[in-house]
Amino acid sequence: MIYRSPEPTIEVPDVSLVDHVLARAREFGDKVALVDAASGERLTYRELVEGVDAGSGALARLGVRPGQVVAVMSHNQPRYPLAVYAALAIGAAVTPINPVLTTGELIKQLAGSQASVLITSEEAAGKAAEAADAAGIELRFVLGEAEGFRPFSELTGSGASRPRVALDPATAIAALPFSSGTTGLSKGVMLTHRNLVANLEQIAAGWPVTQDEVLAAALPFFHIYGFTIILNSALKAGATVVTLARYSLPAYLRMVQEHRVTRAFLAPPMVLGLATDDEVGGYDLSSLRLAICGAAPLDVDVTARAERRLGCLIRQGYGMTEASPGTNSVPDAEFATTPAGSVGRLMPSTEARLVDPVTGDDCDPGQPGELWIRGPQVMAGYLHNPAATAETLVADGWLRTGDIVKVDESGNFWVVDRLKELIKYKGYQVAPAELESLLLTYPEVRDAAVVGMPHAEGGEAPKAFVVSSAPLDPDDLMTWVAERVAPYKKVRAVEFVSEIPRSAAGKILRRLLK
Repeated sequence: MIYRSPEPTIEVPDVSLVDHVLARAREFGDKVALVDAASGERLTYRELVEGVDAGSGALARLGVRPGQVVAVMSHNQPRYPLAVYAALAIGAAVTPINPVLTTGELIKQLAGSQASVLITSEEAAGKAAEAADAAGIELRFVLGEAEGFRPFSELTGSGASRPRVALDPATAIAALPFSSGTTGLSKGVMLTHRNLVANLEQIAAGWPVTQDEVLAAALPFFHIYGFTIILNSALKAGATVVTLARYSLPAYLRMVQEHRVTRAFLAPPMVLGLATDDEVGGYDLSSLRLAICGAAPLDVDVTARAERRLGCLIRQGYGMTEASPGTNSVPDAEFATTPAGSVGRLMPSTEARLVDPVTGDDCDPGQPGELWIRGPQVMAGYLHNPAATAETLVADGWLRTGDIVKVDESGNFWVVDRLKELIKYKGYQVAPAELESLLLTYPEVRDAAVVGMPHAEGGEAPKAFVVSSAPLDPDDLMTWVAERVAPYKKVRAVEFVSEIPRSAAGKILRRLLK
């Protein structure tokens, strides 16, 4: 049984992502495209498009060619799209990197993506230099000033012309974010220009951003949610994006008040803070028209409390990195009539099936099943990983999401469970397999399993079950792990057990541990 979007089919322009997003940038001229909430740094549309043209030309002069991979590692700031779009404009692919990754994790992504260029923020330059040395990357730039790096501003101010590049949007890779998919370790997700352009058109059909809007960019651009749904959607429409380098509730509230933000993009921990912190009442948030939450399921009661404080409705969307990311949304016009808790209906040109994960048969109407998605936004596959691609992209172009979903009589989708093993901490993916592999390198750890546990701030967080060969202090073990992984991956609790439950095939039975 195939579910189809009730919306008209979209036409996908046969253009590159940069040409699509910046098509009207010169027309918008001196209108502010991006402004930083903390520093006040501003970038106009004219400065953006001229910087992209010059930056791409300068990169081409340095020998960067179509098909190469450029790594961009930075917090949200107005200069971020200059680096990304300049690389895309010459036909290179961009692999976005979370600057909180450890040096070891950064080296893995640089090596896995086969990046030949690294562009970093000032704050992450030290770590970036160490990783670039290990990965053998010589072309290094910084968004600002840092020893050992060439300022990217030299490229954007070079006066070079954007080169003419012939690329096929349907096959050329634009973005190469790393995701754990439905299970296992991080993999490079190959998103083509067409994937991303299609998703922008799908998103705009339900969430039509206009030139007079101001969008809050607290969610990171290195995450596909922030990149597609906030940054690209806003700049394509001629809106203004307000960047926030590091989220805190006071800084976010101040940003909304001072910049008169009209459209908020949230993750569940942000909604929880908005619902419970008394500080919210001290700010003028009347400019907000609506708010959209994604990255993980949202509690209905918490949503209602946050709505009363914000003075606007909050509705959810659904997607995953492998789908560019959007597949489901609640259109602006249907916020009031769509129940909170639902992730809305399928986006235009998107199809879905609900499949019994045991039998492989399609579920009867009203019965939950694993959500399979098909549409022009679905990835080309995982980089250099045909086995993982075959597990996730199955016959006839269907993408297995790993989430258990039901559909009501109105065509609204509801996420009811997770088939995949990933832990979502504040919307970030944490792969249990990665933490288990690390734990097993600790001398006294004989066996380990990691599962998600409820967490008031993060939604859920990693908990480790450990079989040890000698007495261990759980705090010492958690500290040891924390020193070797990004902060969002930290193990938050340890329980010692005599045995890790496994199936006959050796697979960890996580449901028993939960």
